[in-house]
Amino acid sequence: MSNVMLANKFASQTLPNRFALAPMTRISAEVNGDPNDLMADHYEAYAKGGFGLIITEGTYTDDKASQGYANQPGMISDSQVAGWQTIVNRVHEAGSKIFVQLMHAGAQFQANRFTDQPLAPSAVVPVGAPLGFYGDQKEWQTPEAMTASDIQVAIDGFSQSAANAKAAGFDGIELHGANGYLLHQFLSTHFNQRDDNYGGSLDNRLRLVVEVVKAVRRAVGPDFAVGIRLSQVTVTDPDYQFPEGQSGFQRIVESVRDAGVDFIHTTDGDVRRTPFIDGDLALADVVAGVEGLDLIVNGGIDETNFHDAAGDYPDALLAVGKKALANPDFVQRLKDGKEIADIHFAMLQPKATIRNELAWRKENAA
Repeated sequence: MSNVMLANKFASQTLPNRFALAPMTRISAEVNGDPNDLMADHYEAYAKGGFGLIITEGTYTDDKASQGYANQPGMISDSQVAGWQTIVNRVHEAGSKIFVQLMHAGAQFQANRFTDQPLAPSAVVPVGAPLGFYGDQKEWQTPEAMTASDIQVAIDGFSQSAANAKAAGFDGIELHGANGYLLHQFLSTHFNQRDDNYGGSLDNRLRLVVEVVKAVRRAVGPDFAVGIRLSQVTVTDPDYQFPEGQSGFQRIVESVRDAGVDFIHTTDGDVRRTPFIDGDLALADVVAGVEGLDLIVNGGIDETNFHDAAGDYPDALLAVGKKALANPDFVQRLKDGKEIADIHFAMLQPKATIRNELAWRKENAA
């Protein structure tokens, strides 16, 4: 089965295979953001199911405006760190590595226990409507434009949460710079309409992302795995494109590498989609052409095409989302030649919680 099941080196870690669990929001923590036993069972199941690397759901980073969803886990308190440490230990005992995804919601803010006011680069709402999977909000709130002080709070939140994640025993950190959350918002000309040194040119729009990467790298030291997830599209806007096109995306990739990331995780509707206003490369192609970076690819990978993705990107990890939701033992099923089930989105109704998924599975058990 090609080389996808062989152990490999990735961002200072040795992984048992090239399959990663894609980060997916599950809104199943305690109200105060503490990870719980339900989450531990959830992540352990993917490790036991064969995924070499587990990437957690987006985890909030401060007690101001970073939380985006009710029952989202955080990485800011002793109890949250302790809860994550339990999860990390169970994933390790099952033979997998685990990275935490650190996230600031910015304008994509559906619930926050600390504030009712979202903060973002500018007072611009996201395209489309909030996701019903994750909350009951019908319309986006208009965010306040972040002040210099707000920006520093966000940077400090990422760096302290990174230090907390290392203390919890995580093997690495993925910064969420994709899908329309805060770091992506600063890169986006839709969200970012600032006229200071954080807005306008691509270099200015990159400034916060670079500052966060550098702060996180200082917090965890030179030998800890740090990466960033990047996309053009957002969770509610599948058509957004960076105006600088393919060359601009390469500039983003090179800038975060130079700031200190070890890997980039590209995500799109399809791994091979060519999304730029110019050029003929996919996001992952651009990253693969830049020296000094490891790569995770994500976008429609399943049992029918993983060989192609593995061949197109021979040194990359393959991040699986929907098919992993349907089959927590996806990797083991591939090894054993067993049937791979399709996802039934009814398992995520009325909300995408682990508890609702388990109830659906029990009701529909053969």
